[in-house]
Amino acid sequence: MNVRRHHIPVTVIAAATVLGLGTLSACSSDSDAADADSGGKLDVVASFYPMQFLAEQIGGDHVAVTSLTEPGQEPHDLEISAKQTAQLQESDVVLYLKNLQPSVDDAVAQSEIKTKIDAASLTELENHGNTGHDHEGEEEHAGEEEEESGLDPHIWLDPVRYAQVAEGVGKALEKADPDNAADYKKNTAALTKKLGDLNTQFAQGLKNTDSKVFFTNHSAFGYLAERYGLTQESISGLDPESEPSAARVKELQQEAKADGVTTVFYETLVSDKTAKTLADDAGLKTDVLDPLEGITDKSKGDDYLAVMESNLTALEKALGAK
Repeated sequence: MNVRRHHIPVTVIAAATVLGLGTLSACSSDSDAADADSGGKLDVVASFYPMQFLAEQIGGDHVAVTSLTEPGQEPHDLEISAKQTAQLQESDVVLYLKNLQPSVDDAVAQSEIKTKIDAASLTELENHGNTGHDHEGEEEHAGEEEEESGLDPHIWLDPVRYAQVAEGVGKALEKADPDNAADYKKNTAALTKKLGDLNTQFAQGLKNTDSKVFFTNHSAFGYLAERYGLTQESISGLDPESEPSAARVKELQQEAKADGVTTVFYETLVSDKTAKTLADDAGLKTDVLDPLEGITDKSKGDDYLAVMESNLTALEKALGAK
């Protein structure tokens, strides 16, 4: 269902040269091949896994979905290749989360894609800062990363906000492909029901717990904590690769005792070294709380819903759910 444009930007020509396509006629032939590969389906490019999951669930048999972020790749670090830039330019729809992946934002802004779906515009984002609380001595880290002082992008970890995004994606696909609008509407309703059920599971499972505080490797779970009356304390900030100060580590050790924290959570796509060091020093356990930025063979589930249920189980155990 790809619609080809007569005007080809300079960036696409350059990308085509890198790929050895050489001429516009060769590029046209490649586009025809892409049409055949997609089987007449709506060609959707997703920026990373949570967007891919939405596109696949809502699009169903009517879409051919490709993710710019490979399984196991940390999405924050993505740098789009020339091949991916050309692929993005030739797609019908791009589904992304603005301000999470700068290279994706730049490529989308320069593209001529008719349907650009920014998930961040489909729900309300908040500034969760570095952690669940304000801590002294952290001023020195302010401004080190643009993301640190900006809005928290991890909306997909709150089933309610994720459902809001799903509804917006469904409406956008209905508009982009009106012939299959009824199916998109039906698939969206089915997905939002599953997300509603997931929200109920979390609300009931975390309602009565011994502790309301949990430690994470980085601040990915602010929306989830807010939704279910919990407090997230992160070793690092929103940037998963940043290193905590010695004062911050000491503070977390003291808070673990005060709040009955039993577990330090780490994730699958970044190093667990800092989390395990803190746990060892404070006499705590470690476990995985997956921010669901990608599905790999290390994931405790094969899709978003399964991994979120695993996250709930881990939280219930760590917080002493009754």
